[in-house]
Amino acid sequence: MDLRSRLAGIGRLLGGHPHADGEAELRVGDPRFDDWEVVRDFGELEAARAWRQYLDERGVESVLTTDHPLDEFGRGDIALRVPPGRWSEAEDLLDDS
Repeated sequence: MDLRSRLAGIGRLLGGHPHADGEAELRVGDPRFDDWEVVRDFGELEAARAWRQYLDERGVESVLTTDHPLDEFGRGDIALRVPPGRWSEAEDLLDDS
């Protein structure tokens, strides 16, 4: 058994499970955002959170969604979404950065 497996086992004994930082910001399988427009797709949570924060600081509401839980390192299929009608504004802000 390698060190990573041992640490994961200790975490499970303490009642936790391995997860990425910022996972609470991610909406997993939430149908409320199905009609929101996808501005960007990401493969890891850290970059997705940074771009969501960038839009938020510029007054554009956004959310991070995924259909399936991420792995313990924060990797998976993550979509940065904005409300209907805000895609163009969000895209312009992201392109200008």
